[in-house]
Amino acid sequence: MSSNVLTSADRLHDRDRLRVAAVGTYPPRQCGIATFTSDLVRAVRGDARPAGSWWGAVGSGSGPARVDVVALDRLNRAFPPEVRLRLRTDRPGDYVAVADQLNRAAYDAVSLQHEYGIYGGDDGERVLDLLDELDVPVVSTLHTVRAEPSDNQRRILRAIARSSARVVVLSHAAARLLPDVYGIDPAKVEVIPHGVPDLPFVEPDEVKPLVGLAGRPTVLSFGLLGPGKGYELALRALADVVPAVPAACYVILGATHPDLLEREGEAYRSSLQALAAELGLGDHVRFVDSYVDLPTLGRWLQASDVFVTPYPGAEQVVSGTLAYALGTGKAIVSTPYAYARELLADGRGRLVPFGDSVALAREISRFLLDRTARDAARRLAYRHGRQMTWPVVGADYRRLLAAVSDRPGVAVPATADAQLPVPRVRAASSLG
Repeated sequence: MSSNVLTSADRLHDRDRLRVAAVGTYPPRQCGIATFTSDLVRAVRGDARPAGSWWGAVGSGSGPARVDVVALDRLNRAFPPEVRLRLRTDRPGDYVAVADQLNRAAYDAVSLQHEYGIYGGDDGERVLDLLDELDVPVVSTLHTVRAEPSDNQRRILRAIARSSARVVVLSHAAARLLPDVYGIDPAKVEVIPHGVPDLPFVEPDEVKPLVGLAGRPTVLSFGLLGPGKGYELALRALADVVPAVPAACYVILGATHPDLLEREGEAYRSSLQALAAELGLGDHVRFVDSYVDLPTLGRWLQASDVFVTPYPGAEQVVSGTLAYALGTGKAIVSTPYAYARELLADGRGRLVPFGDSVALAREISRFLLDRTARDAARRLAYRHGRQMTWPVVGADYRRLLAAVSDRPGVAVPATADAQLPVPRVRAASSLG
C-alpha cells in the first residue's frame, strides 16, 4: 500500500474547504467506474474546465473542495498525483490499513464507489472490512442495484448502507429497489444523476467529416466491448435498415474490456465482425477498437444521427453511455431496460421490445429518414441533459458530502445550474 495522505500542513491550508477522500477504481485503469470516479473528483473539486478524466491532471487546486483519491488496484499502475493511497484489493490487510490512514488524516467525508466486481472476496465483500474501520462519514455511490440479488449481494448492500451516512443511486428505478428489495431506509437514499460532459448541441453533418463519415447517416454505440450489450441485435437490425437507408453506417466504438481481452483475446470482436460479414454489412459497419479520450468521444457522439443501446437485460438501472448520448442531444433508440425507460420518458427517445430486431430497425430508420422527428427528440434529450452535466452533479455531491461531514458549516459554493437554451439545428444536407 503506497501512501501520501493529507498532512497537518495540508489540513491547515484547507481549513476553509471541504476535504474529501474518493475511493474507487481510477485511470489509467480502463473501466466505467474508473472514468466515473475521475470525473466525479473533478466535479466535486469544482474544476473550471469541463469535467472528464481526459481533460488533464488534477492537483489539490483552490476550488470549493479538496479531493484526494484512494485507487483500487491489483497491478502496479502509474497513477496521477491526486492518488494519495493505493488499496490492493487482493490483500485483506490493505482494507484496514487504508481505513486507518484515512481516519488519521481527518478527512471531512469519504466518497466511495461501489460495484460488486471491484473489491476482493465473494461479490466484493471485502469492502465491508474498509467500511467497518472507517470513522469518517461515508457517502457510498451504488452503481449496481439488482432487482433479484443473491443472498450475499443483498447482505453486502445492506451492510454498506448501515455503514454509510448516505447512499447515492443514479436513477429513481434503483432508489425504489433499495427499500423494497434490500430493506434499506429510504431516508438514507439520495438520487443524483450520472454526470455527463457539457458538450455543445451541434449539427451532426458538420462533424462527420472529422471522423470520415461525410454524407453518411450514422448510428453509434460505444463502450468497452463485451458480450451482454446486444450488439448482435443491432447488427441484425442494421441489415433491415440498409435497404431503406442505403448509405447508413453503424459505428461500434470501444476497446475490448480488459478482463475479457485477458481471458479470450479478441474472440468476441471477431464474432461480431463475422456476423456483420454474414449479413452483408461489410460497407455499413465500422469497428473502432480504441479507448478514446473525451474530445474524440465527443466528436463521435456529435457526428452520429442516432444512438442505440440494445441491451438484453431489463434490470439495468444505469448506463453511462446512454447518459452521455442524452447529454449530447442524440436521437436515441433503446431496449426498455429500467434506466432507459426512465431517461427516455416524455419523448426523449424511443423504446423497442427486447430481442426484436425488426422493431429496432423500424425505429432507427424512422429517425434517419424523418429529420423533424429526429431533431425534436434531440432537443428534448439535450434540454434534459443540462441537469446532468458534471458541474451540476458535482455541486450536488459537495452539498451532500458537506451535510454528512463533521464540519457541516464548511463553505461549499454551489455551481450554478445554468439552464442553457437549446439552439436550433442548422441546415444540413438531406439523408440519402
